Amino acid sequence: MKWIILIIANIIFLSGTINLCAQYQPSIIIHGGAGDFDSKSFVKEDYDAYYNTLYSVLSMGDSLLKSGASAMDVAVACVAMMEDSPLFNAGKGAVYNAQGKHELDASVMDGSNLKAGSVAGITRVKNPVKAARMVMDNSQHVMLAGKGADEFAKKQGLIMVKNKYFDTPKMEQRYQKLVSGKKGTVGAVVLDANGNLAAATSTGGMMMKQFGRIGDSMVIGAGTYADNATCAVSCTGHGEYFIRFQAAYDIAAQMKYAGLTLFESCRNTIEKIGIAGGTGGVIAIDCNGNQVCRYNTRGMFRGSLWQGEITVEF
Repeated sequence: MKWIILIIANIIFLSGTINLCAQYQPSIIIHGGAGDFDSKSFVKEDYDAYYNTLYSVLSMGDSLLKSGASAMDVAVACVAMMEDSPLFNAGKGAVYNAQGKHELDASVMDGSNLKAGSVAGITRVKNPVKAARMVMDNSQHVMLAGKGADEFAKKQGLIMVKNKYFDTPKMEQRYQKLVSGKKGTVGAVVLDANGNLAAATSTGGMMMKQFGRIGDSMVIGAGTYADNATCAVSCTGHGEYFIRFQAAYDIAAQMKYAGLTLFESCRNTIEKIGIAGGTGGVIAIDCNGNQVCRYNTRGMFRGSLWQGEITVEF
């Protein structure tokens, strides 16, 4: 009997992907970035644009979940839809680097098997999050960067565009004036009908960033993490701090090793980043469908699907 117990214990320890939750409710949380803004000051046109876009993303995700789509399929679809919107700092509308170009990062992680994929510094892929998914599914690697990642995505049949595609008039004005605006990284975390978790994150990085700079969004464990045994997390904010604190994994680790709740873990991680001088936020779902959004900025674009109800806030 003693040996049987030891064998079972080792199987659970080594796998790391067993869903420990007996019940779960398919759900989604998305974010469009955290920053120094107050939605009460938005003109109606801008407020409606953000609200309607976030609502549409969640509505689309809800339909996919009802059709039986996997958590990974839904997470990627939600982020890709936000990449196609000029409202966010991801895909169309991404910020400029110091050379006046767009360098895009994205990552995905599947909580059912701990597989992950990410791309960094790509310049021609219309939907970076889809390229990250291809790295996970169709290569032996986890991370690809720069021209190599662009070429890989092209060979996978993804839509390629000129770098100017990511321009928008408002972003051009911001670049010329070097003024910060209400744009941010996008992300999604999903729990599907089978109890599987997934996370996806995409960004254009920091305005006027050093050419070649890579933030947390494409770093597994920093900006993105998912494990069926704990939670799925997507981060947004000052990437250097989220990398240093391994923010996304830190949340999962507190749940796994300290037995803390999702809320307690997210709170602790954001507090640590804030004390160090970093700003930003996280969205997370655990395997019971519990949802948390935690941030230390004035505002954060976010929305959730819970028990069939869609909520949008910022």
